[in-house]
Amino acid sequence: MKLESCDWRSRRQMASMRLLTLWLGLLVVLASCGGCARHRYLTVREVPENPLAGPLNLLSRTGPQPTDRTLQILRRYDLDELHHEDPAATLTQLQQEMRREPTADKIHAFSELAYINGYKADVLGKDDKALNLYGAAAFYAYAYLFDPCYDNYRNPYDPQFRRACDVYNASLEAALRLIRRNGQLLPGESLVVHTGSEQICVDVVARGSWRAEEFERLEFVSDYRITGLKNHHRSHGLGVPMLATRQVANPNNPLEKYYPETLSFPVTAFLRITPAPPGSPAQSTRHCVLELFDPLDSTDIVVANRLVPLETDISTALGYKLEKSHENNESLIATVGLLDPAKASDVEGLYMVEPYDPNKIPVLMVHGLWSSPMTWMELFNDLLAYPEIRRHFQFWFYLYPTGEPFWLSANQLRHDLAEVRQVLDPHQANPIFQHVVLVGHSMGGLVSVMQTLESDDHFWNVLSEKPFEQWQADPKIRRRVAETVFFHPSPMIGRVITIGTPHRGSKFANEYTRFLARKLIRLPSNLLWIAHQLTVENPGFFDNTELLTISTSIDSLAPDCPVFPALLEARRAPWTKYHNIVGVVEEDWLLSAFSEYGDGVVSFESAQRDDFASELVVNADHVSVHAHPRTVLEVRRILLEHLAESSSAPAQNPAPVACGAPLVARP
Repeated sequence: MKLESCDWRSRRQMASMRLLTLWLGLLVVLASCGGCARHRYLTVREVPENPLAGPLNLLSRTGPQPTDRTLQILRRYDLDELHHEDPAATLTQLQQEMRREPTADKIHAFSELAYINGYKADVLGKDDKALNLYGAAAFYAYAYLFDPCYDNYRNPYDPQFRRACDVYNASLEAALRLIRRNGQLLPGESLVVHTGSEQICVDVVARGSWRAEEFERLEFVSDYRITGLKNHHRSHGLGVPMLATRQVANPNNPLEKYYPETLSFPVTAFLRITPAPPGSPAQSTRHCVLELFDPLDSTDIVVANRLVPLETDISTALGYKLEKSHENNESLIATVGLLDPAKASDVEGLYMVEPYDPNKIPVLMVHGLWSSPMTWMELFNDLLAYPEIRRHFQFWFYLYPTGEPFWLSANQLRHDLAEVRQVLDPHQANPIFQHVVLVGHSMGGLVSVMQTLESDDHFWNVLSEKPFEQWQADPKIRRRVAETVFFHPSPMIGRVITIGTPHRGSKFANEYTRFLARKLIRLPSNLLWIAHQLTVENPGFFDNTELLTISTSIDSLAPDCPVFPALLEARRAPWTKYHNIVGVVEEDWLLSAFSEYGDGVVSFESAQRDDFASELVVNADHVSVHAHPRTVLEVRRILLEHLAESSSAPAQNPAPVACGAPLVARP
């Protein structure tokens, strides 16, 4: 039995080695092929999505047709035959009927017919005629929805009411498409639309956190189909969901370094039509406003003393940004950051995807090994679907090269957090910077936890029990080592959420993978030189040089890495609360024969934390645990708990030092 057990263990090790060799070999192939195969987040529709396509038979061979309710109005006023012979004359006659006796049914029929005639003119390339008809359709649909004259007839339970919303939205979008062809659709511009009886002057304005000069281009959401995000979050109401691509407005703004180059954001366009002054002539000019709302700021607006929900789409703009990132090969940064960290140093750092808001609590997401901020997009997309989350939190992302040992990345994050605090809150007066939330997946959880620890001598003792001051090195090197092993907890961090984190290391970082990683990963030469010089110039001083000689992140994640006991023993900040989410997979999972009980990469024994405020076990593997629906719900629960406690907590500075500052007095 003993021999059989050893033989089984040997076979299991060999199978594990072959599997992981294949895994790392695949990594090399991916790195060398330059992203030949890629995941698509967004595709272009052959025909834009249109809520009127079905009700009005827009795509039928016979052409668009009015609804039965509109045909009934035409028959009632003896206009059905005229409609077939002369649609334009029908609109004129129906308009005269409305002047004699305005009713909600007539005005709805007129807006529907105006849209149909505008659609036909649009297909024939008669842009001016189509624009005027689309404008008239939007104008009369707006009147049906908001004119006080129809308050006694308007019925929000009638399907006609929703169809009037669709006519308004579709007409406005069609008109904006025609206007955009002439390049006239950006904040700060003005345009003129004729509705037959009136001339409407429209000013385009931005409403929300994004400034007018940051709008580079506007795209229509209906042109795209989401393919790479599981959930498509949108809401129904009035307005045209769009997405805007961002341009740099002021290169000297210190915030610019925190915005990615390919950034798009959601917008809802709403045309606010001002009432005509009493006694105004039939041929008159009316001034209106096309408002571009940010749905992350506003999902409801006030129109005619009514609270009106906006039609929004927050997912397509995210999918568009991800698609453009792939086209620009930004997705390769995860592989580059693992295999050649020096090449990724130019883009590492903290990134924002929405304007900084001093009233919203920052949530900083820290990715794991061989990854990038893209790994958070499913969780980010689902969290944004909750208005209470959008209203009170802003999401930031941290990008770092994952080929380096995680404690070096933790040290860099300390500096980056201190820098962003200095830029955004130089006088340290904003209390939100005492409530920052860190969310870390896998190795990113270790990087996050290290922001909240008091090092004492735990990490230095990994190297030596002799006094720090007694070893010899260049002052710059001494300072760098001091920053790595001596540090205070950041006063900024109010809560940490770790997901699939190897708190005690991962056995996937074994002798085989560590050997291959050393062959594949190219660390900056100065790191290797520093480690060599320290051991050569201080013979016998260091009891354990692993903290200095560990050369890759794979080495740093090995269960026997001496840093893990120091991590578990170090004092945690009393003002920080901790939560843990652990993934587990079924025993019949593909890799269950080669891994311990856990998520397939991190064992349950390593991932679990009995000393955290909460822990949730999710049935998910390592690469999907942070996107699992139960994970989304748990993160939402934690954030709302954090919001409630932060709102009731008195403003105070929990530590007298700068954010995450190392103990620089040691050298």
